[in-house]
Parts: sequence; structure tokens; C-alpha cells
Amino acid sequence: MVLQPLFMGRWYALRRAQAIRALEKSHASRVITMIHRQEKRSIFGFAVSRHIDLEDAQTIIAAIKDTPDDMPIDLVIHTPGGLVLAAMQIARAVEAHKAKVTVFVPVYAMSGGTLIALAADEIVLGEFSVLGPIDPQIAGLPAASIVKARDSKPVEGVFDLTLVLADVAEKALAQVKQGAVELLTPRMEQAAAEALAAKLAGGHWTHDYALTAGEARALGLPVKVGMPLQVMELMKLYPQPIQQSGVEYLPIDVPRQRRV
Repeated sequence: MVLQPLFMGRWYALRRAQAIRALEKSHASRVITMIHRQEKRSIFGFAVSRHIDLEDAQTIIAAIKDTPDDMPIDLVIHTPGGLVLAAMQIARAVEAHKAKVTVFVPVYAMSGGTLIALAADEIVLGEFSVLGPIDPQIAGLPAASIVKARDSKPVEGVFDLTLVLADVAEKALAQVKQGAVELLTPRMEQAAAEALAAKLAGGHWTHDYALTAGEARALGLPVKVGMPLQVMELMKLYPQPIQQSGVEYLPIDVPRQRRV
């Protein structure tokens, strides 16, 4: 029982390596994954979440730089988001790769995940996959809402902390919009890139708004609908360390045709 988690971890790692290699052969590409499947994990009663961090950035940048310039990259992303700094580092590395980069989003790539997707040549979504807004959050609050709260009444009646937060929020909004425009302009005209960046980063939706494939395409993103079965099978090899879901189902037993 003590060794079972270790054996299972190694078994899943082996299966993932095999699945990734098969996907690479099928697509003639380099496959890189960023799967954050520990959102519901808890250790000793404390919630532990995985987000885009500087370690992710360092690893993905190293993988991209290690990829030949003429080799396409398939980047599989499943993440709730994370640090803007780390997401921008990854996105710039994606944008700088000379061959085609395709971002696959099997379920969701929110916030920083969407920021990375903006740098790709193509974004592949499943029928129910979603992206999200890239509006920055300050102390857990939407930056755009902080600025709006400050501007809603005379400055004499605004709390000093709100003024400080609004100042930081304005800078964060400008930085994220500028970063998004930088990532979009190689494939989009300047005016269109600025309009799209303002829409995604300007606080027009809540931060967890689900941006569907149709909406993303209408905004001008290079979205393709149709997730390869190999990618969905790969996702099954990233299980939660501690299963907390109440969802269960049995595999379908398809009857085989009798041979004549």
C-alpha cells in the first residue's frame, strides 16, 4: 500500500510518454504539455492549487528552445491561469518559434492560458472547450473594477488604499493590453489587435467568463474546432492525486460483429 502511489505514478508517466510520442509521430511535431489537474487536491486539510508559475515558464521555454526551428510545436494547455509574468514569458517563446505553433485546449485555458494561446498560429478547441478573459487581478479583485470604483465618486471620498490599488490596477491593465497587442500583431493589424486586447483585458466580463469557440472566432482569433481523440486520451493520463469528484460512469461495451 505504501509503494502503490509510487508504482501508479511511474505507470502513468510511462503511459504519458508513450501517448506523447504517438501524438508527435502522428502530427510530425514536438508536443509540449502544461496540464494543471490538481485544482481539487488537498493536503492535511489545506487546499493546494496548480497555476502557471515561473517553473512552468522555465521548463516550457527550455523545451521550445530545444526544438528545431523548422519543427512545428503542439502545445496542450489545461490551466486556470496564473502569474502574468510567467504566462508572458511562455507566450513570447511561443511567438518567437519560427515553425507553426498550435495550442490545443481540451477543456479550458483561462486567463494566463488564454494569453499564451494568443501567441499561437492556431488554437484548436473541442466542441465545449473554452478560453477566458485576460483582465489582471489585484489582491484578488478585478483591476478594471478597482479603477471604476475609484472613479465613481470624488477623490476626497476615496479611501487611500483604494487609490493605491487603483494606481496599480491602471498600470496592470496597460501592461496586459500592451503584452496582448505585442503577441497579436504578427498575425493581426495593429488596430484590430488593440481592439481585441482592450476587449479581453478591459474587464467587460467576469474573470471566469467562458469564452466559447464561436465567440473567440468572432473576436478574430485563429480558432479551429475539433479536438483530436489522441489529445483527449492523453488528458486521461493526468488524474487527480486525490479523487473528489462525484461523477462516475462505466465504459460502453460495444458488441463486436460476428465474422461470417
